[in-house]
Amino acid sequence: MNASSQAPAAPRGKPALYLDLIRWDRPAGWLVLLWPTLGALWLAAGGFPGWHLLAVFVGGTILMRSAGCCVNDVADREFDRHVKRTAGRPVTTGQVSVREALGLGAALALAAFALALTTHRLVILWSVPALLVTIAYPFTKRWFAMPQAVLGVAFSFGIPMAYAAAQGRVPLEALWLTLGEIALVLAYDTEYAMVDRDDDLKIGIRTSAITLGALDVPAVMAFYAVFLSIWLWVGVQHAPSAILYIAFGLAAAQALWHYTLIRGRTREGCFTAFRQNHWLGFTVFAGIALALAWVR
Repeated sequence: MNASSQAPAAPRGKPALYLDLIRWDRPAGWLVLLWPTLGALWLAAGGFPGWHLLAVFVGGTILMRSAGCCVNDVADREFDRHVKRTAGRPVTTGQVSVREALGLGAALALAAFALALTTHRLVILWSVPALLVTIAYPFTKRWFAMPQAVLGVAFSFGIPMAYAAAQGRVPLEALWLTLGEIALVLAYDTEYAMVDRDDDLKIGIRTSAITLGALDVPAVMAFYAVFLSIWLWVGVQHAPSAILYIAFGLAAAQALWHYTLIRGRTREGCFTAFRQNHWLGFTVFAGIALALAWVR
């Protein structure tokens, strides 16, 4: 059968398009947020935080990441049509309208807020700036040289919120962990930006990969080092054990593997490195959780 005689593809229903919009088929996007958030929750609680808080933070992470995708795709719809990797996104192609995308994003954010209402009032207070930064992030690509740093702030709000939920306060160590998480986001989202650097230069988007230029690879490795150093320092104060050191050693080995993937600056290598970051985060979380269980 030749191409001209093939039947056209059946139109996709709205539920499938909405799932595409929130990247449901790409869980790595919310897993990179989830593992540091759970690591902070375990540290704040001194171990397993209970099923209620676990459900709140897992659900809240997925919901807010999905809401962020809706806002991002609306804000970037004119840029995305010029990038091969993003040209088929539902808002960019017009299969999902701007109103629909914003409505879905608002519904998801409200669902996340409803989860926050079941915890401490301090969590609710922290959720307001978290939402505002999430909304603001896509627009910083127009003027800010390192929008990945803004994304890092948006992605890190789960850490102080975890402490607020478990302890009713946000101690200094939570802010240190937040700083470490911002460094991690800078690492993996710079890898992501390296994939689209040529396209972004043509359309005028600002990214850390463009700003760092030839320093992109060493900067990524430095960001990983900052994240691992801060989180190990805090983790040792709670659960000094061989388990913790082994886990962080494995995470460091993964970071070095990422170096081998991104040093050539190929699209394929950088995208593979970005997609595998959730394993690095999981390794750190698993080390913290197991170490806390061991010392209790």
